[in-house]
Amino acid sequence: MRFSETYGPVMTLYMGWQRTVVLVGYDAVKEALVDQADDFTGRMPVPFLFKATNGYGLAISNGKRWRQLRRFTLTTLRDFGMGRKGMEEWIQEVSEHLRVHIRKPFDPQFVLSSTISNVICCLVFGERFSFEDKQFLHLLTIMPKVTRFNSSPLGQMYNIFPWIMDHLPGYHQTIFGHVKEARDFIKREIQEHKETLDPSSHRGYTDCFLIRINQEKDNPSSEFNYDNLVSTVLNLFVAGTETTSYTLSSHCAD
Repeated sequence: MRFSETYGPVMTLYMGWQRTVVLVGYDAVKEALVDQADDFTGRMPVPFLFKATNGYGLAISNGKRWRQLRRFTLTTLRDFGMGRKGMEEWIQEVSEHLRVHIRKPFDPQFVLSSTISNVICCLVFGERFSFEDKQFLHLLTIMPKVTRFNSSPLGQMYNIFPWIMDHLPGYHQTIFGHVKEARDFIKREIQEHKETLDPSSHRGYTDCFLIRINQEKDNPSSEFNYDNLVSTVLNLFVAGTETTSYTLSSHCAD
């Protein structure tokens, strides 16, 4: 913000070896991301996110992969009620369990994130988890750590010098351990869905993706594969849970 007072709303900074263009202020951001949205749809390769997703998934993709996964994800989630009245029933059901925790002082961040994550589970897996499920609760405790790491000083250091940081011990190695735990959880859920898959009865996003994988298994240009499924579900969990819970927590604080 201080630099913009001298250099204007658009400036270039070098973050180590990385050339970075910074937009400051509503007008500059709107001109780029709204008025010229098609020119700014690409995503830069963020080393931390690339390693966490093995380069797959919706969140860090570009071009054909991004278009295929985005179109499928939006259509499928809407079919299961995202933004519609059908989803309201899931939210109401999960919210009943939220009420138990608000009769006494509580940490809104964790309670809200667990509630929101269960709504996402309904969309992705067609089921919700018990708030007493230790594995699910552990997943909820590690996801915020993963999200916050990417914007932390150490996370920024990793993104600038990944080839060095990969060979050094430290908290970033713990974070990648957490990412592996989250991916393993998702892989187990996907495997259970594969074993009980019924093409005539779709339980959630995962079932639809598995069916699409089978339909396009002979198409070499298809982006519907196991790796993209795992990483996209991880994207939905981490991004969806954290952003929504932070927004609701800020309103609680207000």
